[in-house]
Amino acid sequence: MRILAIETSCDETAIAVLKAKKTKTGVAFEILSNQVSSQVKIHRPFGGVVPNLAKREHIKNLPILFKKMLKKITPPPPLTLRGAESLGSRASKLDAVAVTSGPGLEPALWTGINFAKELAEEHKLPLVPVNHLEGHIYSSMMRNPKFEILNPKQIFPLLTLIVSGGHTELVLTKKHLEHKILGETLDDAAGEAFDKVARMLELPYPGGPEISKLAKKFHNPLNPPYLKGDKRERLFPRPMINSKDLNFSFSGLKTSVLYYLRDNPKTDKFLIAYEFEQAVVDVLVSKTLKAVEKYKPKTVALGGGVAANDKLREELSRKLGAIGHTLLLPEKKFTGDNAAMIAVAAYFKFARLRRGDLKKFVKPENIKAEGGLKL
Repeated sequence: MRILAIETSCDETAIAVLKAKKTKTGVAFEILSNQVSSQVKIHRPFGGVVPNLAKREHIKNLPILFKKMLKKITPPPPLTLRGAESLGSRASKLDAVAVTSGPGLEPALWTGINFAKELAEEHKLPLVPVNHLEGHIYSSMMRNPKFEILNPKQIFPLLTLIVSGGHTELVLTKKHLEHKILGETLDDAAGEAFDKVARMLELPYPGGPEISKLAKKFHNPLNPPYLKGDKRERLFPRPMINSKDLNFSFSGLKTSVLYYLRDNPKTDKFLIAYEFEQAVVDVLVSKTLKAVEKYKPKTVALGGGVAANDKLREELSRKLGAIGHTLLLPEKKFTGDNAAMIAVAAYFKFARLRRGDLKKFVKPENIKAEGGLKL
């Protein structure tokens, strides 16, 4: 089957077409087209995403990406925007349209939903609303244009650490689309904390990659001037790292950086970036290991925009490897918001609903943007 997916939850406009086929070992996927348009340059002067600007750019970008998608696929699917002539072929027809319905910025989400509704209505296709976070869970299994997701018995229960600008969660998935949140942030998400600390350091948005660049340039972490005896003094706390639950908190860490900069204005930015990044990674890795010990998942995965962070990828992989677990890591191009991951999640939702009554599909007129949608 073929699914066209649309993602507009924040500041990336994305359209993808995915081909899926059942195999003896699972489901084989092929990404036929994965178009993404970033709005980073537009939002950078504001130090973060401006919802109405994001909405405006999505409205402008969706038709452009749609046409790029049609040119990418050979032969293209028989699709049109309303009133336009179809250039497609029946041989490559679609089976469903999928769209992110939440969580995210509601003005941005509505642009994708309305665009998807128009396509589904005009071409009489089922419309599948998808939870953005489920996309990040499946992104950990995506490998280049072609990849396979194994049979449920081989991957579940699956523990995923989702880390992004808006979310930090540990999620246990017992089977496709059935999730339990084990722990989540009580205040700032990890990616949000990266952005706020980057602003303190007068670094451009988005802050995560900029802080990581500085941290990597701090060449000699074992011999800085703040050593005490044989142990390196930590500049910043590791909030909730010793709590009995699996929740996170990064607001206090952010405040600690603010006060340190106030009291030590001449401190090297490379040092601050290194210490802050290490504090975040220590907490994320520690909590994930606690969840592994308690719930004993078959598979462990990492997803979300912060999954592109090299230090997190390396330390989580190393420490899980030491206890016999291999970490599923998304290709870096799939860590950010993209429509291909939404299409994968939609496949499993579509497959489940198709086995039952097709009336279970959400009627297009009832699909709405849900900024605070939970798993």
